[in-house]
Amino acid sequence: MIAAATDPPPQDEAAATASVRDALRALALDLRWTWSHRADALWDRIAPDLWARTRNPWVLLEDVPSARLAALAADAGFVAQLDDLAADRRAYRDAPGWFAGAYPAGAYPAGAHPGGAHPGGALAGVAYFCMEFGLGEALPLYAGGLGVLAGDYLKTASDLGVPAIGVGLLYQEGYFRQMIDAAGWQQEAYPYNEPATMPVQPVVDAGGARLHIPLALPGRTVRLRVWRAEVGRTTLYLLDSNDPLNEPVDRGITGKLYGGGTEMRLLQEIVLGVAGWRLVEALHPEVEVCHLNEGHAAFALLERARSLAARLGLDFETALWACRAGTVFTTHTPVAAGFDRFPAALLAQYRAAAAGAVADDVATAALALAGTTPGEAFNMAFLALRGSYASLGVSALHGTVSRRIFQPLFPRWPECEVPVGHVTNGVHVPSWDSREADAVFTAAGGKERWRHMAEPLHHAIAAVGDEVLWDMRARSRQRLVRAVRERLRRHLTGRGQPPAVVAQVDGVLDPNILTLGFARRFTAYKRPNLLLADPARLERLLGDPHRPVQLVLAGKAHPADPDGKRMIQEWVAFAARPAVRARVVFLEDYDIALAQELVQGVDVWINTPRRPWEACGTSGMKVLANGGLNLSVGDGWWAEAFAPDLGWQIGAVTQPDAAAQDAADGRELYAVLEGAVRPEFYDRDRGGVPRAWIARIRRSMAVLAPRFGATRMLRDYLEQAYLPAAAALRRRLADGAAVARELRQWELRVRRGWNSLHIGAPDVAREADGWSFRVPVYLGEIAAEDVRVELYADPAPGAGAGAPPVVVALARGGPLPGAVNGFTYAGQVATARPPRDFSVRIVPCHPEARVPVELPLIRWQE
Repeated sequence: MIAAATDPPPQDEAAATASVRDALRALALDLRWTWSHRADALWDRIAPDLWARTRNPWVLLEDVPSARLAALAADAGFVAQLDDLAADRRAYRDAPGWFAGAYPAGAYPAGAHPGGAHPGGALAGVAYFCMEFGLGEALPLYAGGLGVLAGDYLKTASDLGVPAIGVGLLYQEGYFRQMIDAAGWQQEAYPYNEPATMPVQPVVDAGGARLHIPLALPGRTVRLRVWRAEVGRTTLYLLDSNDPLNEPVDRGITGKLYGGGTEMRLLQEIVLGVAGWRLVEALHPEVEVCHLNEGHAAFALLERARSLAARLGLDFETALWACRAGTVFTTHTPVAAGFDRFPAALLAQYRAAAAGAVADDVATAALALAGTTPGEAFNMAFLALRGSYASLGVSALHGTVSRRIFQPLFPRWPECEVPVGHVTNGVHVPSWDSREADAVFTAAGGKERWRHMAEPLHHAIAAVGDEVLWDMRARSRQRLVRAVRERLRRHLTGRGQPPAVVAQVDGVLDPNILTLGFARRFTAYKRPNLLLADPARLERLLGDPHRPVQLVLAGKAHPADPDGKRMIQEWVAFAARPAVRARVVFLEDYDIALAQELVQGVDVWINTPRRPWEACGTSGMKVLANGGLNLSVGDGWWAEAFAPDLGWQIGAVTQPDAAAQDAADGRELYAVLEGAVRPEFYDRDRGGVPRAWIARIRRSMAVLAPRFGATRMLRDYLEQAYLPAAAALRRRLADGAAVARELRQWELRVRRGWNSLHIGAPDVAREADGWSFRVPVYLGEIAAEDVRVELYADPAPGAGAGAPPVVVALARGGPLPGAVNGFTYAGQVATARPPRDFSVRIVPCHPEARVPVELPLIRWQE
C-alpha cells in the first residue's frame, strides 16, 4: 500500500516518491498493461503527451520529471489508482487460472490419462518459438500478423494460466517504420531498438552474472545474451547476439528482423532454434512441448534430440523418436514458395551448428529431414513437419491447402490423409476491444470473462439492448475520427505544412457516417486496390449526399515490393482528390497502436484476398467484440465464420482466371456496399436506431467474438496437440526411453522388409448393406503385428472439403496354403458405392506411432 501524506517532511516526501516510482516500474515491466484500459488511464494521467506519442510506460518513466512524480505521490487520488492497479496485478498473478481448474494436477491417475500419473499434471510446460512477437509498441519486435498472433498467444496463455513461455530474438532493428513522401511513395526507416528503453530485463545465472547461451559457429563461438519480458503470468525470453565480446559480423545476427541475405537468415534461424532450445533447457527444463510457430525455429527439434541422446546414451534416431512426440508445428504459409529454403552448400558450412556435434552420417540423416531428394534445397517447413507429432494449419481451408503443399513428403498417400490438421487462429480480445466495448462486455459477462472459455457470453450479449449497442458504436466511431485527425495533424505538422493546411484536418471524416476500414500488407494477392477498380463509382459511393460513406486505410508494402508501393501510391493519390479528401484517409506507419484504433472504430472491415491465399487473416476477428462487421472474400477464417446474418461475403463464384476473378469480385464488392451494407446502416426507426444493423452486430458479437477469440484457440491447441503430445512424450521417455527404443527398432524392421510385401487379387461379394472383401496378403519379411491391412476409398463425390475417406481395417485370418508368412485378410464395408471405389493397402502399424508422419510407407494393391 502506497500512502499519500499531507505536508510531509522532506524525507517522507522522498520516500513516498521512491515508493511510487518503484510501484510504477513494476507495472511498466509487466506487459499486462498492454491489455488494460485502466492502466492506459494511469499512464495518460502521468504524462498525456508522452503516453500518446510513445505508448511505452518504460520510456515515460525515464522521461517524466522527478517533480511530477513527487506531485503524484502527494495526490491521494493517484495513489489510490496506483494501489488499485498494483493490487489487481498481485491478485491476477496469484490466481491459479482456468487451466489449473480444467486440468488439475493429480487428476490423471494411471489408466485415466494416457500419460499416467505425473506430478506436473496434464502438462508441465510449453515453449512457444517464433521469429517475431507483437505485444505492443513498447517492444517493436514484429513485422505483421505472425508476430501479432504470437503476442496474442502469450497474453492468452497468461490469462488462462497455461504453463507456456515464449522464445524469440531481440532485434537491434525491428520491422521498418513507414513514411509516405510527397509523391505518395513509401519510404522506410529503421529506428534502433535500445534495450534500455524497452520493458525487458537481463537474465542472470545462479551466480548473479548475465546468462549467456554459447553457440559454436565455424571457427568461433557466439555468446548470446538473454533478456526476459514479463507478460502477466508468462515470460518471453529473447536472445541477443549484440554482445561486445562477439565478432562484429556476429553481433549483427540479431541486427534486423527479416534483414540481411540468405546466410544471415540461416544464422538467425540457427540461433532461434538451437540456442533457443538450450535456453529452454537452462531455464525451464520442465518444458515438455516445443511449439514451432512457423518453420523458422525447426532447428530446435534437432538440438533437442541431440541433447537427449547425449543425456540418455541414445543414438540420434532413437532420440528423435522420443522428442518428436513433444513437438508441435503450426504452418501459416498458403503457398509452397513462402517456405524458407537454404542451399545445400550453405547448410554444409553450418551443419555442425544446425545439427549439433554428432557424427557426419547422423548429421546428414538429420538434415535430410528437410528435403525430398538428395541435394535439394533445405526446407525449414519440411523439417518442422517431419520432426513434429502434430502439424496444424491456421484455418480449416488452410489445413486443406497445407495438405496439398506437403503432399510431396508422403508419396502415394492420399492428399486427404497428409497429416496436417488445423487450429483456426483467434485474437486476444482484451488487447483489441475499445473502452466502450469493454464496458458492454463487463456489464454482460463480468470482468473475468476472457480468462476462461467465452461461450457463455453468447446469451449475455444477446440480452444487451439496441440503444446500448448503438451508443457504443457511435462513441467508438467518434473516438476513431478524433484519433485519425490527431495523427494527420501530427504528420502534417512534422512535415512543416503551414497552419492553414493543418487546420483543414478538422474537416476530415464525420463521426456520424458509415465508416469502412481496410488495413493489410499491400501485396498483390491481398488485392488492396480492388475497391479502386472503378474510381468514379467509388467516388459516387463516398459522396452520396443522403447516405455518405467514408474510408480509412493503412498498410505497408515490403521494402523490395515496388508493386505493393505503387498500390499505396494509387490510394494516396485518390485520397488527395478534392471530391473525396474529407472522406478517404490513408494513414502511414501501420502498427499495433494504429490497428487498435481502426478495429475499435470502423463499422465494416473489408478484406479482399485472392482465395485461397489468405491462410487465416485475423484482422477481421478484431472488429467482432467492438461491434464491427465483416465484408470479405470467403477465405481464411471467414470461410468458417460467414453466415448471411453475420456479415457479407463476396467471391463465392470461381472465375476462369485471375483477371476475370478480380473484375467479378470488384463489381460484387461495389454492389454489396451499395445494395446491402449502406441501406441497412441508414435504415433508421423514429428514434434514429438502425434496428436491422444492430441485430446483425449483436449476432456477430454473440456468436463470432467468443468463437474466434484466442481462448478457444488455445483450448484447441491443448486438446488437439499439447495434451496428447505431452502424454506421448512421457510414455516414450519412461523407463530409460524404452518405448522410443522399441519404436526405432520397429522402424528398422519395417523399412528393411517393406519391399517384400505383396497384395493378391481381392475376392469381392455383395452383402445386404454393401460388400465383403477377402484378399491374400504376403507379408514376406515383416511380422503381421507390424503392419495393418486396410480397405480404402476416397471421400465420396460431393462430400465437401474436409470429408474423411473410408478406411476399414481388414482382419487377419488363417495362413495361405503353401505360402510363407501369407494370410487371408477379410472385412465388410456398408456402402452404396461400387467395389471399384475401394482398394486394399498395407500401412505400418504400432500402437505408439503416428502414421504416416513418423513412417510414411504405404503399399497398394497393383
